[in-house]
Amino acid sequence: MSATRDAKLNSGVLRLGWVSFLSDVASDMIFPLLPDFLTRTLKAGPAAVGAIEGVAEATSSLMKVVSGAWSDRARRRKPLIVAGYSIAALARPLIGFAASWTEVLVIRFTDRIGKGIRTSPRDALLADLVAPESRGRAFGLQRAMDNAGAVVGPLLAAGLLKFAFEDERSVFLLAAVPGLAAVALLAFAVKEPPKARRDAATPRPAAGPLPRRLRMAIGIFVLFTLASSTDAFLILRASDAGVALWQLPLLWAFFNGVKAVAGVPGGALADRVGHVPAIVAGWTVYAVSYVGFAFVSTPAPIWGWFGFYALFYGLTEGAERALVADLAPPRLRGKAFGAFHASVGLASLPASILFGLWWKAFGPRSAFLIGASIAVAATVALLAFRSRSGPLRAVEERESAPI
Repeated sequence: MSATRDAKLNSGVLRLGWVSFLSDVASDMIFPLLPDFLTRTLKAGPAAVGAIEGVAEATSSLMKVVSGAWSDRARRRKPLIVAGYSIAALARPLIGFAASWTEVLVIRFTDRIGKGIRTSPRDALLADLVAPESRGRAFGLQRAMDNAGAVVGPLLAAGLLKFAFEDERSVFLLAAVPGLAAVALLAFAVKEPPKARRDAATPRPAAGPLPRRLRMAIGIFVLFTLASSTDAFLILRASDAGVALWQLPLLWAFFNGVKAVAGVPGGALADRVGHVPAIVAGWTVYAVSYVGFAFVSTPAPIWGWFGFYALFYGLTEGAERALVADLAPPRLRGKAFGAFHASVGLASLPASILFGLWWKAFGPRSAFLIGASIAVAATVALLAFRSRSGPLRAVEERESAPI
């Protein structure tokens, strides 16, 4: 691969990162304010909040399957990605006009359709743009930019509410600006390699089942996800430990900041030591963190545990996607990412529900310790998978030449 082509591919990866950053700024200008808006302004109850987010996540997960397989058959992935970002960018700000929680439900449903349409083709495009040995860094950069947007969005919303506006509706409407900027950057600045080039490595048709090893890996990811409940429980734990209400947004921004900083080094580490070892390290951090959250009882240690827990994302978010790309033939890569995102997304729903029920019945310490135990079980399963599969990258290079 020539130096010139490397420069172009690196530029494409960086621009996709900025698209993720701008889109997450828009999303996180809204999301942290949404529960208060629903319960205080629209007089909805907690059940309505749960129903809205449950429908939203399930919709997104199911759409990722459809869009991933669709992008494998399409001549280009980019139009699907542009469509997904556009739907979300136009739908999200409409919450500013909502008069009832059912209207918010429809808007969130539409927003998550957009997210579901774009995610699998975007990840497949990112894998198309880089050689296998650089995928950990590429996905790590994408996740780091995404997490950076999750820091800037809440801080921007807080600043607007403190110095410019008195209610959330104006902030919701202004979220259209970074959202549409993300669409424009994607449409005019990100170039896609021709389908002929990405398919040239293999004559196999796009249709067909995913490789057995990939299905096994996704099954292990699902097992881990059963331990991975929503991070909202961490905020609740911080509140129980005595963190003041006004400090909770700052704690969340700090958490996302560490995630952003850890993303690229974590992806680079995965490229050096291997994607499975990086995931194992991240899942170990997760298990240790959950043990820490189980026993924490004062505000000061909470900040340290949040920072340590954020390393889990830096070690795993890029490495997990890179491992999926390693195990998927190029023509099935979109379908593979769709299966990965859908399986993990759907598994997160019962994970959060069961965690909450266990918290209510037996207390937070027991719930966190059970989550840590499941994470350890998934880590052992992944190590066993690696010992049976051998050097995963070498297997992929036999199946298909680098793009």
